[in-house]
Amino acid sequence: MSVAAYPSYERYKNSGIEWIGKVPVSWSVEPGRQCLYESKEKNAGMKESTVLSLSYGKVIVRDQDKLTGLVPESFETYQIVHPGDIIIRGTDLQNDVTSLRTGLAHDLGIITSAYINLRPKEDISPKYMHYLLHSYDVKKVFYALGSGLRQNLSYDDFKYLRLPIPEANEQRAIAAFLDQKLAKIDEAVRIKEEQIKLLHERRQILIQQAVTRGLNPDAPMKDSGIDWIGKIPAHWSIQRNFTLFRETKNSGNANLPVLSVSIHSGVSREELSAEENIRSIIKIEDRTAYKEVLPGDIAYNMMRAWQGGIGAVHTHGMVSPAYVVARPIDAMAGDYFELLYRTPAFIWQMDANSKGITDFRKRLYWDDFRDLLTIVPPKAEQQQINHYAGAVSHKVDKAISIKRDQITALKEYKTTLINAAVTGKIKVTEDGR
Repeated sequence: MSVAAYPSYERYKNSGIEWIGKVPVSWSVEPGRQCLYESKEKNAGMKESTVLSLSYGKVIVRDQDKLTGLVPESFETYQIVHPGDIIIRGTDLQNDVTSLRTGLAHDLGIITSAYINLRPKEDISPKYMHYLLHSYDVKKVFYALGSGLRQNLSYDDFKYLRLPIPEANEQRAIAAFLDQKLAKIDEAVRIKEEQIKLLHERRQILIQQAVTRGLNPDAPMKDSGIDWIGKIPAHWSIQRNFTLFRETKNSGNANLPVLSVSIHSGVSREELSAEENIRSIIKIEDRTAYKEVLPGDIAYNMMRAWQGGIGAVHTHGMVSPAYVVARPIDAMAGDYFELLYRTPAFIWQMDANSKGITDFRKRLYWDDFRDLLTIVPPKAEQQQINHYAGAVSHKVDKAISIKRDQITALKEYKTTLINAAVTGKIKVTEDGR
C-alpha cells in the first residue's frame, strides 16, 4: 500500500522546520524541553542489575555471559532506565553516520552513562516520541546538532530541537497505528529473509547432490567404502589427492595480480582494490615470496581451509605464501573440485585433517591435503556438473535478488510510513487506522 492512499488533514500550516515543511493546523511545534527531560538516575547501591544496550535502533537486554571486562562495582556508575525512556547514543557523530542512534526502552534496567536518557513528560506518548525521534534519526537531523571536537550530542541539543506535537489522543493513535502496520511489514520482511535462507540451502543441496551423486538419477551406484561419502556412481572413482595434484611453489613477479581466497566465494579473479581490501590482507611491499597460480590450479588458505577457504584459480596471478597451490597432474575441470571441496562433508574432512589444538591455530598443510580423499568423475561429467551448478546458481541468485529488492522496498515503505504519520502528512483516526 502506498502512503498516498491514506487520508490527509484538511488544513496545514508551516512548521518552521525545513525538512518537515507543513504540519496540521491543530498540531503545535514545541522545543524539546517542553516534551522531554533528561533522566540521570544513578544506579547507586546496585539497585538494578539488568544491563541494557542500544543495538540497531532497539534497546535490548545484554546477555550476562557476554559482559566481559565489567565488574559489579562498575555498574554503580550506570544510569537507571525505565520502560518508556528514549535512549540516545550521542557520541562519535563525525565517524559514524550510518548507525541508528535512538531506541525505546521496554525493560527496567541500567545502561552506560555515555548514553542520553530522555524521559517523555506526562502528556507525551513515549511511543509517539520514539517514532518521531526515530524519523529525525533516519533523516540525519542529529548530525547538525553535535558540538565539540568529537561531535557529541548532549541534552542541551535536544532542549531547543523543534518537534511537531499533536494532541495526546492523536499521539496514542499514531503510535498504535504504527505498531500495527510496522508489525505486518516486519513480518513480511522476516518471511522473505527466511525464503532467501531456504534458497541458499536449496542451492547447496542441489550442488552437493550433483558433485557427489552426478546428474543422472538412473546411473548405477556403488558403495564408496567410506561412511561419510556413501554411494557414488559406479563409473566414478575415489582417489587420494596426491594422485590428482602436485604442490607448486613457483615464485610470482611484480606484474602479476595478488589474488585472495574467501571462505564465501573462493579465489578472486582480480586483485582487490584498496577500498575493497578493508581488512588490509594484501598490503604488500615485497612480492618475491608470493606463489604463482595458473588457471585450473586449486589454491587454499592453510588457516581457513577448514572453514571453506579453498577454490579454483581462473586468473594468472599469485597468492600469499600462507596459501597452498595444488596443480592438477592431468587435465581436469578445476571448478568441479572447488564445488566438491566446499561441500560440508569435504570441509569436515579438511577440518579433521588440519593440525592445531584450537580453531584459530589450525593449519592444513600440503602433506595433509595430499592424503585427503576426493570423488573423481570423468572430465566430461565434471564439466557438465559445473555447467549445471552455474545454471542453478544463476537461477537462485535471480530469485534472491528479487526477494532482496522486495525487502528493500518494504523497509523504504516502513521509513516513509513512520515519517508521514509523525509529521502529519497522513491522518490517523483515533482507533489507530
